Amino acid sequence: MSQVLLTAFSNRLDAVQLAHEAQAHLHSKGVSSALHLLDLDSQPDIDSTTLVVSLGGDGTFLQSARLAHTFRARVLAVNLGRVGFLLNVPSTELVADTMNALDGGNEVERLALRISVTGTDVEHFALNEVVVERASAGHMVRLRTYVNDDEYLTYSADGVMVATPTGSTGYNFSAGGPVVEATLPVMIMTPVAPHFTIDRSIVVAHDKVIRLVADNKPAIIVADGRMIGSLEAGQSVEVRQSLTPVRVAATRSFDLAFRLHEGLREGHA
Repeated sequence: MSQVLLTAFSNRLDAVQLAHEAQAHLHSKGVSSALHLLDLDSQPDIDSTTLVVSLGGDGTFLQSARLAHTFRARVLAVNLGRVGFLLNVPSTELVADTMNALDGGNEVERLALRISVTGTDVEHFALNEVVVERASAGHMVRLRTYVNDDEYLTYSADGVMVATPTGSTGYNFSAGGPVVEATLPVMIMTPVAPHFTIDRSIVVAHDKVIRLVADNKPAIIVADGRMIGSLEAGQSVEVRQSLTPVRVAATRSFDLAFRLHEGLREGHA
């Protein structure tokens, strides 16, 4: 079993090249490593002691985090993207930060989401957000929302999302939701392009269960940018905190001010 699992997409030649260079450096330091290509159908040899090192942008990190979460492994985020809201390790520091993490560096736990469709036994994972959205372009979907057993607002909108603090700077922010400090134990419910209704987010405690009901027509469910299922009219999806958080190796400061200054400057300036 390798101590380090470097993850990348096969079409990111820069990431693959960087992974091979890093493997040579790590080998010289007595560290075993392997490269796992996220878009190929293979299963990596990994357990909770493995350090997963994500090489790419936010999308690479989200898929790497899903893989690490399955095995309760730590994940380190190396930024090869442009904005990189979730990434705080520059590529030039890849080997140094990897060694730091292996030597027992700090880690932070990030709240993740557990998603289930009522009437089924299948559960899904999201680190950023889950969105119930319209099934066809040009049509809104009507969604009733509940927190625990209390009915909240009903939206006619493109969709409604439930985001984590980690995901608050992503789709949630683009939809007008608040930026939330990553360590806060909350979930954020934000409507997407609501029609003639309240367009503000609702922030609830992490131990609540949020239920979204497709009221009048089918809808689709998207988690971290991946379609994971669909709802028929009257069917619902439940969103709650995952029983286990995502373990992120914290080899350097990655506070809210850093995320805003770096991410917004690159993404919007």
